[in-house]
Parts: sequence; structure tokens; C-alpha cells
Amino acid sequence: MMSESTAIRTLDNLCRQMGFARWGICPAQPTLHKDELFAYIRAGMHASMNWLADTVDLRADPQQMMPGVRSLILVSDLYQPRDGGGQAEPHTPGVGKIARYAHGADYHTLLKTRLHRVCDALRDILPGEQFRAFVDTAPVLEREHAARAGLGWIGKNTLLIDPVLGSYLLLGGIMTTADLPVPATQQPIPDHCGSCTRCIDACPTHAITPYRVDARLCISRLTIEHRGEIDPKQHRAIGDWLFGCDICQEVCPHNSAQSDRDASLSCDAYAPRRRGLDLHRVLQWKEEDRHDILRGTAVKRATLDMLKRNAAICLANEQHSGSWQDQ
Repeated sequence: MMSESTAIRTLDNLCRQMGFARWGICPAQPTLHKDELFAYIRAGMHASMNWLADTVDLRADPQQMMPGVRSLILVSDLYQPRDGGGQAEPHTPGVGKIARYAHGADYHTLLKTRLHRVCDALRDILPGEQFRAFVDTAPVLEREHAARAGLGWIGKNTLLIDPVLGSYLLLGGIMTTADLPVPATQQPIPDHCGSCTRCIDACPTHAITPYRVDARLCISRLTIEHRGEIDPKQHRAIGDWLFGCDICQEVCPHNSAQSDRDASLSCDAYAPRRRGLDLHRVLQWKEEDRHDILRGTAVKRATLDMLKRNAAICLANEQHSGSWQDQ
């Protein structure tokens, strides 16, 4: 095993060079919440995200993903500093809002490209070990591992919350067969949610219960993952969200403005290209329009039919003035 000082120094330098907000290490252990995970799937709360159910065994134990894995390196990217994340994006007539994580460049590419560079550098140091980068497209419980790696705690809205940076974070990591030491300065972050229920109270569809989100009701899942028609009973609650939803983060006190230093840790590539899209234009789009306009962004995950469906719902809601504020 490489010395602790060499491992920590190398990883710290690499992660700083790559612009990650935080990094940490944890042993590659199975989930501590297997019963809850399987109960969630059995209850159907994953909704139409069948890929979640299909890979539940892989997610439960990193050994299923990479036999011989001993350590996990977790990193976080800050895409929205606290100085602007603790308040709702204003409604603009005729414009559908996009969740903040998708305002800029596609995080899948941004994260994985830099993680691959870290892997390459570590292979040079430890040529006999294996390294595999992952983002949320891989069947890994990133949030649980990130919490064990000292990057934050998992809040009542199920998002990882950094006590300094907030929850506007994107997570990725590296699996390795190397037995990396946990930094002596790395400590678990205790749960700071306390008795607060702001995220639970603010959710328009009542999807959130403490430390659980029912994906069948979640606006993000409905507008990004759900491929068919959306139940008309849920239309009004969607408000003007064309793609995703930030409400549970906007009301979180840990995203309230704190200091200018938070902004310095945000990745420039996530700087907003667009915060929303003209709903009438979306309804007129052809496939080539969707492809060209959304190229290089995470919004392209939604198909043309889904975006048109969402746009129609947003416009109908706009005809009922204040529909999203009244929920």
C-alpha cells in the first residue's frame, strides 16, 4: 500500500487541478441500507425507472461492479454557489424553467473527462492496480459513498448536503483495487437537518417524506424520465418547470447565501447558458432543433415528445395565473 502522505498529497493535487470542490476516500463496502433500498423498489417508488430495479444488486455492493475493488474515491462539483441558490428562479411568461444543474454544459462529460485524467495519473503511480471512473449513469450509490467519504450528509430531500457549499452538487468517483488510506483529517459530517421540514412542506406534489422521495410524484422524474403521458392531476403542480425541479433545494436553509468564497469553488463550465426555453418555440421544434439547441447540455436527455408534452403543460398552467404559487 502506498504511504498515506503520498496518496493524500497526490490525490489532493490531482483533484485541485481538476477543479473539484471536494474529494474523499472510503472503503468499498456494501450499502448499509440494503433493506430500505429493496423495500423502495418493492413499493414501486422508482416508478418508470426500470433501470434502477434492474441494477439494484449491483448498486448494493461495489464488488458486483468491480470484483476486487477495495477503495472508492468520491468527488463533488459545485454547479450553483450558495449566493444565488437559496431563492426561487423568477417566473418569466412564456418560458419554461430548467433545473439549475442543466443550465450549463452536460455534467456527465465534464465529470467523467476529468475523472479519467485522475485515473490515468493514478495508474502511473500504481501500475498494478485497476481504476474505473463513474458518474450517475453507473449503478453506484454515489450519495451514500460520498457521505461516508466525508463530503456531506444525506438530507431529508435525499440529496447530499455539504455544510459549507450546500446541495447544488454533482457527484462522481473512481473505483479502485488499490487499498487507499482514508485521510486522517477526513471526518463524517453529522446530519444537520434537525427538525427542519422546509423541503417536505414545499414539494408541490408531496413526493418527499423524511429521507425518501417517491419518484412516482417527483417533478424531476415526471419531466425528465417519464416517457408517457403525465396524469392530469399532476399538471398544475408542475407549474413552469419544463425540465427538472429545484424547489426542495431552493427552500433549504443550507443553500442560503453565506459568503463569496463559495462561488470560487464552482466549476466555470457550469455557468448558465440558458435558464429556460421559450415554450411556444419548443412546441414548434423538429428533432433537428432539439438536437442543435440542446447539444452539449443535460436537457437533451428528454426526447422531443417529452419536451413538447412538458411545454404544453407549462403553458396550460400559465393560463391559470399563479398556479405554481398556489400549490
